[in-house]
Amino acid sequence: MLKPKSPDEPKIYLLPNLMTAGNLACGFFAVLSIFNGILEATGQDGGYAFALAKPYYERAILLIFGSCIFDLLDGRLARLGGKESPFGREFDSLADVISFGMAPSLLMAKAVLFPLDSVVEGLGWVLACIYVLCGAIRLARFNCLAAMPQRDPEDHDFRGIPIPMAAGFISSLTFLIIYLEDTDRDLGAWKFVIAGAMLGLSFLMISDVRYPSFKKVDWRTRATPMLIVIVAVVIVATVRYRYIMPVVLFSAYLVYGLLVRPFLSKKLRKEIEEVNPPDVEGEEIQ
Repeated sequence: MLKPKSPDEPKIYLLPNLMTAGNLACGFFAVLSIFNGILEATGQDGGYAFALAKPYYERAILLIFGSCIFDLLDGRLARLGGKESPFGREFDSLADVISFGMAPSLLMAKAVLFPLDSVVEGLGWVLACIYVLCGAIRLARFNCLAAMPQRDPEDHDFRGIPIPMAAGFISSLTFLIIYLEDTDRDLGAWKFVIAGAMLGLSFLMISDVRYPSFKKVDWRTRATPMLIVIVAVVIVATVRYRYIMPVVLFSAYLVYGLLVRPFLSKKLRKEIEEVNPPDVEGEEIQ
C-alpha cells in the first residue's frame, strides 16, 4: 500500500510544471545545438568557420524563443487554476538558468562576440559569464521577494528586467546579426557596441529598474476590437519579417521600462499594462 503523503511534501501541479519542463527541454536542446555548431565550425588548425555553425545557431535561437513561449504559459496556467506553488517557482527558476542564462550567453559568445578574442583573448566568454551570473542572481532575488509577504498586493512589477526578456533580446539580436552577415553586410565596430549592450543588459537584470509583469493580462482579460486587430497585425508582421520583428518587440519592452515608464502617470501605466480588467463573474457589463 502507498504511504500517505507528508503534509510537508511540496505540491506539484501537472500543467504548469509540464510547461516548465518544456521550457527546460528547449533550453537543453538549444545548448546542445550551440555546442554542435561550435564543433562543426572549429577546424583542426584552431580556425573558426562561422558559416558552418550558422544553421545550428539559428536552430538554437528558435529553441530559446520556444522556451519564452513555455515560460509565458506556465505562469498563466498556474494563476488561471489558482495553482501557484513554491515548487513551481523554484522549478521555473532552475529551468530559466539553462534556457535564458546558459543558452543565450553561449550563443552570443560564439555567434557575435568571437571577433573580440582578437582584441582580448577570452573577452567574449567573460561577458557571457557576467551575463549568466547576473541572471542567476536576479532569479535568486526574485524567489526571495516572492516568498516574502507582499506589502502592496497590487504591486506586480519586476525589479530589473526579467531574464526571459533579456534572453529574448539577446537571441533576437543575434538572429538579426546572422541575417545581416548572411547578406554580406559588415557590422564592423558595431560588434563592440553589442558587447557593451550585453554588459549593460546584464547589470539591468540586477538593477532596481521597474518593469511591468503583465500578470493581470490573462485568458479572462477583455479586449477591444482595435486591440485584437493590432495584435493580429503584429503577429503577421513577426512571421513575415521574422529576422527583424523579434528584436523590435523585445527592444520595445526594454526601452519602455527603462526610459518611458518612469515618466508615465500611474493611471496611464495601468491602462497600458492591464489593458482591461477581467470580467467579474456575475457583473453586468455596460
